[in-house]
Amino acid sequence: MITTSTPSTAGPTARAGTRAPAARARWAWLALGTAAHLLAVGGRWDIAAAAWLFPVLLLRFARTGRAWSGALWLWAANTAAAVCWLVESAMLSPFALAGAAALAALLTLPFLLDRLLRGRLRPWAALLVFPAAVAGTEFLITLLSPFGTAYGSLAVTQDGLLPLLQVVSVTGSYGIGFLIAWCAAVANLAWETASWRSARRAVLTCAAVLLAVVLAGGARLAFLPPDGPTVRIAGVTADAAALRAQKAAYAQADGGRAALATAPPASLRPAQRGVLDSLLAATRREAAAGARIVVWPEQGARVPASDEPAAIAAAREEARRSRIYLEIGIGVHIDRAPAYGRNETLLIDPRGTVLWTYQKAHPIPGSETFTPGDGQVPVVATPYGRLANVICYDADFPDMMRVPADLMLVPSHDWREYGSAHTRKAALRAVEAGYALFRQDAEGVTTAYDNQGHVLATTDYFGTGRQATVAYVPVHGTTTVYDRIGDTFAWLCLAAVGTLVVAGAVTGRRTATRGKAAR
Repeated sequence: MITTSTPSTAGPTARAGTRAPAARARWAWLALGTAAHLLAVGGRWDIAAAAWLFPVLLLRFARTGRAWSGALWLWAANTAAAVCWLVESAMLSPFALAGAAALAALLTLPFLLDRLLRGRLRPWAALLVFPAAVAGTEFLITLLSPFGTAYGSLAVTQDGLLPLLQVVSVTGSYGIGFLIAWCAAVANLAWETASWRSARRAVLTCAAVLLAVVLAGGARLAFLPPDGPTVRIAGVTADAAALRAQKAAYAQADGGRAALATAPPASLRPAQRGVLDSLLAATRREAAAGARIVVWPEQGARVPASDEPAAIAAAREEARRSRIYLEIGIGVHIDRAPAYGRNETLLIDPRGTVLWTYQKAHPIPGSETFTPGDGQVPVVATPYGRLANVICYDADFPDMMRVPADLMLVPSHDWREYGSAHTRKAALRAVEAGYALFRQDAEGVTTAYDNQGHVLATTDYFGTGRQATVAYVPVHGTTTVYDRIGDTFAWLCLAAVGTLVVAGAVTGRRTATRGKAAR
């Protein structure tokens, strides 16, 4: 009698005692997981719970089919999520699409590694593959890609959950990615195991660690709140009418930055001067109201190189007259290719002295042609704590944001579709490094955070007539574990992935050798 067997859709790594899924269910998991992923990309439409759900579903799909064909489908799912982020953030372009596909490939690796290794490792080790790979991949993106944490970090979807967010003060943002992925791996173990007893220890351990993290974060918020003296900070933007006039003048110089750099100064100077005068007037008004630090947005004033000394002199005079620390953002038009400009900030003290001149270290890929600065974040001691400064997109790179400061100033310039999401991501840097953060955003959302991620003040550029944000910010920061150990947690995750890959390869080789010997 000849018998036949039907191959299981669970794939070659299915274990005894596990439930095999129906073939149709796999595609439902892929579809639902992709849909949930669209709501957990670090954009306007994020839902925090979706970031915990989509890895569970996509991991279930990966584990119940062939490894390499499944990886292609998961790459497609990750690409769809990245494209969704580009669309909702109004950043769709050929360059951005290529970057999205590349990031999607990197973010598929944890699923593929889990699928290939879990049948070759001890159960406890198999559970670590996916979370360690997710955290390690997020870290590699900040090291190897020009996108930083702008895309690919699960932590940015959890910015509103302050007790959970406190863990980044120890692990960096990668700790949240690890926890989310670990929960997904454990959920899949419970899902595929026929007996609760087999999964009980893993489920209870994961739940206990997650609970401990949240309780410890809650205790930090309750018992170690930022206290002590504060300083009044005001972020100002030029009046809307002045900005509209400048945009109209710039629109006449068709041809981008090169055209602006070579345009006759007389055609742009009146509009540029109107914006500068508006910023100076707003600075004077907020200083008179009690602000001791005033911040302009990124490229708040735009001038040709020939007019830059006069613009800086006017700002120095205003700082001296108002007796304030004044952080100014200037966009300088120069006629040298390919940059055709500089994107810089200056901090001026109450005596009118320029304490630093800083140039943006991370121009936006595919958008800004500025020559990058040296990436050395300036820090200066003042009566209001140690002040530091980066510009907008720089804050998406955690490594350069780990500096000994009490207050980080982040002049920025976003747009309606991305301003709110981009500002919320900056809260991670404040908690990681233990300083307050003031992000003054032109055409976006300006927000001040304390060193635990509490919102101290916020203003939507598109929702108010007078463009000013005032906050009372603590002048003393704190030293975090992340300050001291840096990205040790992320490096340990990468080391764990390497160790598990080697262990899986050795186990696979031994199994193959035994199989040949038994024939």
